[in-house]
Amino acid sequence: MPETLYGTYAVAFANPVADPGALAHDQITRHVDLPLRNLVLGMLDSPMLTLDQRLSGDFPPLPAVYNATPADRAAIGAASHILAVRAAYRAGWPPAHEWSARVVAGAVAAALSAPVIDVFTPRILSLDDLRRSLPGPDGAVRLTDWMLLPHTAGPEGFWFTTSGLARFGLPELHTENVPAPLVEPWGRLLNGLARRLLDLWLDELRTGDRPATIDLPETVSVGLQDIAAAQGTEDPMRREVSVRLRLDDTVLTLPDEAPEALCAALFGAPGH
Repeated sequence: MPETLYGTYAVAFANPVADPGALAHDQITRHVDLPLRNLVLGMLDSPMLTLDQRLSGDFPPLPAVYNATPADRAAIGAASHILAVRAAYRAGWPPAHEWSARVVAGAVAAALSAPVIDVFTPRILSLDDLRRSLPGPDGAVRLTDWMLLPHTAGPEGFWFTTSGLARFGLPELHTENVPAPLVEPWGRLLNGLARRLLDLWLDELRTGDRPATIDLPETVSVGLQDIAAAQGTEDPMRREVSVRLRLDDTVLTLPDEAPEALCAALFGAPGH
């Protein structure tokens, strides 16, 4: 169980901002709805969230951003100053470190038309994507707005490693040798599995005293309803499959056990 989790975002400015904290406070007060507004302002006014503006050259180079457009790269390259927004919080719900850091970075960026970089991924967050990812009045979010499924081709199929579960304190999911025709359905299955694991994780965190460790089951059921929940929707069908997991260092690995069979059992045979 990690003691503290961190959310980190960078905003690239053409010119320095006189008082980023005051600007963020004003923008959030005016444009962010309750109850999220109170959570973010509480973090902004506490030592748990820091704003660090420096000359671009005074920071280590920003990580390569996988989805940057030529315009994004030009804006980042021409930036005179970088604002690092960093928030810390314990594992659990709400993930105040991520929600607060993302809101603050987005508020300042929106006021000055500056690009926002999600350093965890890393990727550029458009302001529309950023706003869509934030919780509604009931605190619900789409996990797919906070997690990516990068995959690369290997000699015997595609390798997947999720990028986003660590935001919540969980190991990432890893799987190998997925046949090319199964890349799309396997990605959906991983989204659902991630949603199910997050639910199990949060259930354990809600029970009694804060534990030093949490035991997750070796076999986890994942269903069409979990896949829909990861996308913020619902599915009336209750079809599920069981997936075995193995902890390898810092990732949860899905052992090679016929992804074809799992996808067919969950989604039906291709063409049917």
